[in-house]
Amino acid sequence: MASKDKIARDTQKAHWEGELARRLEVLNERGLDRGEISKDASVRKIRAEMRKIGVRIAVIDKKQNKVEDMARIKAEKMALPKEEKTKEAKVAEESLEASKRQQKLEKKLEKKKEKKQAKED
Repeated sequence: MASKDKIARDTQKAHWEGELARRLEVLNERGLDRGEISKDASVRKIRAEMRKIGVRIAVIDKKQNKVEDMARIKAEKMALPKEEKTKEAKVAEESLEASKRQQKLEKKLEKKKEKKQAKED
């Protein structure tokens, strides 16, 4: 009963509801009262199975809703126009965001240029 399909779970739920109805009928024919019926092991087992199926159906519904929401959000994102950057803007943006390593390298190159100019003078 490890099905992840909602249709299969609904079928299982209907099956267990039928089983419960049959078992309750048998117990009522025997003349048992409500307290004794609720203590019956078969009835408890069937009700436990129905609870498990109900929880699983709720999880399946929640997952389906999430998938639908994600599809809706993706469709909304696809509908928005994309902003394209020019090459100049990209280069300017990259130069502003130089890493520490790049900054250190640039400083080192500047110092070399200064030393070279000082030797030439």
